[in-house]
Amino acid sequence: MTSAGGLEPLIACPHCDTLHRRPALDLRGQAACRRCGTVLYRRGLLSVRQWVALAWTTLLVFAMAQGFPLARLSVQGIDNTLTFWSALRLCWDRGFYGVSVMTGLVGFWIPLLQIALTLWVLQAIAARRLPPDLGRVLRWLAYLAPWSMAPVLVLGLLVAFVKVAGMAGLQIEPGLFGFFVLSFLLSGLSRWDASALWRAAEDAGMVLVSGSQGSGAVCESCGYVHAHGQERCPRCRSSMGPKRHGTAPEIWALLLAAVIFYIPANTLPIMRVQTPLSSSNHTILGGVIELWRMGSWDLALIVFVASVLVPVTKLLALSFLLLRAQPLGERAQRQRTRLYAVVEFVGQWSMLDVFVVVLMAAMADFPGLSRIDVGPAALNFGAVVVLTMWAAMRYDPRRGWDRLRAADFTGKSDDD
Repeated sequence: MTSAGGLEPLIACPHCDTLHRRPALDLRGQAACRRCGTVLYRRGLLSVRQWVALAWTTLLVFAMAQGFPLARLSVQGIDNTLTFWSALRLCWDRGFYGVSVMTGLVGFWIPLLQIALTLWVLQAIAARRLPPDLGRVLRWLAYLAPWSMAPVLVLGLLVAFVKVAGMAGLQIEPGLFGFFVLSFLLSGLSRWDASALWRAAEDAGMVLVSGSQGSGAVCESCGYVHAHGQERCPRCRSSMGPKRHGTAPEIWALLLAAVIFYIPANTLPIMRVQTPLSSSNHTILGGVIELWRMGSWDLALIVFVASVLVPVTKLLALSFLLLRAQPLGERAQRQRTRLYAVVEFVGQWSMLDVFVVVLMAAMADFPGLSRIDVGPAALNFGAVVVLTMWAAMRYDPRRGWDRLRAADFTGKSDDD
């Protein structure tokens, strides 16, 4: 892949800002940053046109998963049909508006927008006819992609089914199979993030080639490398604002808010179970213990990791990165960058318990026989997930590499 002048495009590492030439890769190949080790780009087996077909398939499977029933449950001759929308509607009707809106956004609307925007741009690249406002479309895709949580919803369905298996007769419906297929398709389609789509348009000769106008500045929105002194990116027309985002006080404020919400998220009940004979409250940790006692130790471990270990790890890891900001050498900075990459990767999986509670409330809706209500901990826990993900997004690992470069430069100057 070369520009019109015969030069390979430039690519800047998103974690340390090191510039690299971007040569063509072999099938299934990947290129990593020579300084921090971050994977910069990959080459898969499918062509752009084949990905267009797969994106259309993903959209159709999404419609099937959301439109068909997930399961049918029965207790003493009373039947209950479960869909994701029925769970959201029941949560809304019972007054849990915040939880209903939150799970609806990350489980339905944002995945739908992610699929639609990715399909639109892939189809435009395949047809060699880009949309007039490509920059704005891909900025929206970059903002939305981390909040697309359909795979987390699928795991939530599995946990919810195990928990209610002893309460009602359960019959699996086509929508559940649709969700399982959707999780795999959407995971594959997610490789076409905004950066990958910009590179595909660049390789097709449809947008300016990165590095073709110098190499002094990098656009935060599209990754275009160009010369200093321009107020807007020549390629995507986004504003060339501050080079680094997220200050330490801003991230500390987000982490502190997450800690405040984390306390009621673990001490208050996340759901209330009512039957004609009893009424009980359940906390997050109580749900883990219940799964373990039922013999589902594997699911108990998954829920414990996603709902207890991951949030604590994110808080501790980000606090460590903020406290240990001083440069200690390239090896230490590379380890910090890898730690940050892990925090980025696991962020959304903490939403698991919120999905489980919303689904169980709809599955156990048998008037006069059983009822499950969403507890106050659910909204608090959702706030923890949002705040920790937001803090991770605002943390900029490039600041650490900037400090390391400054320390190296100072040391060399002292030696001279």
